[in-house]
Amino acid sequence: MPNLTVDATDVAAIVRERTMDAHRSAESKPFITALMKGELDLAAYTRYLAQLAWIYEALESRPAQPNDPAIIDAHSLDRFAAVESDLAALGSPAWRTELPALPATAAYAEHLRAIAPDDLPRYLAHHYTRYLGDLSGGQAIARLVARHYDATPEQLSFFRFTEITDIVHYKRAYRENLNALGFDAAQVDAFVTEADAAFDFNSAVFDALDG
Repeated sequence: MPNLTVDATDVAAIVRERTMDAHRSAESKPFITALMKGELDLAAYTRYLAQLAWIYEALESRPAQPNDPAIIDAHSLDRFAAVESDLAALGSPAWRTELPALPATAAYAEHLRAIAPDDLPRYLAHHYTRYLGDLSGGQAIARLVARHYDATPEQLSFFRFTEITDIVHYKRAYRENLNALGFDAAQVDAFVTEADAAFDFNSAVFDALDG
């Protein structure tokens, strides 16, 4: 991917534009489409959530860094504990042995763990794509899973961000804070390239779940 020539201060707009195709491809995969249409069952959702557990465990294993921005340091977006709680409520407290990581999931988790803790642009790309997705489309997913598969609130805590009172405001502030980091052109390029890869990893997991 060539270096970006647009204003590097508008990172949020850049990443939305440059990852649009990969984002659309991921959200239109047959597995996730069928799940959202009510064509599968709660067991399929449980299998999906277990794969997310492996991913979020890896994402949240990064040690804190002295100069971490507030959008990372606050940990108000962390999801792993909520995923584990949901899996227990769904009847899979032993998810590690019952629902092991698929090869595509293992590759995603390994990639996340391989990012150097001080490589902020690359780590933040995954932080951005995963958590802002949970704050956006994730809310619709929660409603659909509850409607189609009678999932209970105890099985859907993954989608509840109890520390965030206004999701719309939070997402706006997140993007503003992202832009305020002052990434140079090379850092923006690394951020966007990694965000694009995040969607590709997600697509691979959806394909594996479909298989």
